[in-house]
Amino acid sequence: MAAFARLLECLLWSARKEQEAEEEEEEGRRTHDGPRSLLDAPRCFQRPHGGAAASWGLRFGASAVQGWRAHMEDAHCAWLALPGLPPGWAFFAVLDGHGGARAALFGARHLPGHVFEALGTAPDEPEGVRGALRRAFLNADARLRALWPRGEPGGSTAVALLVSPRFLYLAHCGDSRAMLSRAGAVAFSTEDHRPLRPRERERIHNAGGTIRRRRLEGSLAVSRALGDFAYKEAPGRPPELQLVSAEPEVTALARQAEDEFMLLASDGVWDAMSGAALARLVASRLCLGLAPELLCAQLLDTCLCKGSLDNMTCVLVCFPGAPRPCEEAIRKELALDAALGRRVSELYSSAQEPPSLNTVFRTLASEDIPDLPPGGGLYCKVAVIAEAYSRLCQASGGRWQKGPNGARKPTGTHSNSSLDLEA
Repeated sequence: MAAFARLLECLLWSARKEQEAEEEEEEGRRTHDGPRSLLDAPRCFQRPHGGAAASWGLRFGASAVQGWRAHMEDAHCAWLALPGLPPGWAFFAVLDGHGGARAALFGARHLPGHVFEALGTAPDEPEGVRGALRRAFLNADARLRALWPRGEPGGSTAVALLVSPRFLYLAHCGDSRAMLSRAGAVAFSTEDHRPLRPRERERIHNAGGTIRRRRLEGSLAVSRALGDFAYKEAPGRPPELQLVSAEPEVTALARQAEDEFMLLASDGVWDAMSGAALARLVASRLCLGLAPELLCAQLLDTCLCKGSLDNMTCVLVCFPGAPRPCEEAIRKELALDAALGRRVSELYSSAQEPPSLNTVFRTLASEDIPDLPPGGGLYCKVAVIAEAYSRLCQASGGRWQKGPNGARKPTGTHSNSSLDLEA
């Protein structure tokens, strides 16, 4: 994984980046501050981390990556034990800032405290907990408003998971999303808060707002968020009825033995892969015995390779019913990695001149390769391909390319390569 990150930082995916940036601008996918700038190369560094509550069978992993964005505006938090509550309660959240990271960082640091305060020491389930989560989000937003520099833009979406021994509670506002896998299938997924959703549109119009280009006032893509106080000024209306509301949509799901895992992620992940594809990929990696935090890092790398241009954060919470390591799955994965390494070597050695990494990937993508990871496909194996390619380049002492005058000249391993993963 580390080798993959180092390789990606050296690759200039300029053609892909320019194409995606043009499409993004045409579609109006911008914050209210204007189009978000992109870097010349993605920032791929991750700090995956995780933990476990072995006594009641809960494990989690989390990771985040800046990607192509000029600034990192995501944040997240994880609590395996809640103050004043017995074992079996836990809290996780992912926040995706826009117009800066301030609101997301505030939410990651202070939303848990508001949740704990609203829950108390003996919360009534499920309705009392649902109400507590609503109050916690609104109270956190009120506190953020008191601290917010007047007139400054910015806000954050949020999705939170509260685990109790009996229920899974999801609270979200905006387009950060959560998905539950149960018995090998997607059992539940949150729905993004967009201005054109009927309930959202009604609230916006009643507060005197307009929707243009599918956006609130032609600018904001989400209709619920922490912050965004310029959209919370409608006179005589409570916080939950403003143009933008911080009131979360709260769902209580009774826990079942078949519950496998819950994935929380910012929209950069969901833009690259569908919920069904993510569920298949996560389940297949758990069958390999991959730790949840390393699985999160691999998932973000896969989304980056599939073309996500946004910051990305994911938190994976595994329940006792999660897929267990399978010897047959591990054997097939090792065989796949070995076969890919051999095929990269064949392509490299059979060419008159060493092929670019982009050419190698395109060739592999055109071939029928069995046992690729479900949901992720060849994109999930870019690390294996890149590492095999790097070893061959190092062994051959560097690549050769033709210069402008037709002469062959040595170059660095990846100095001019462009890995276009739209193969």
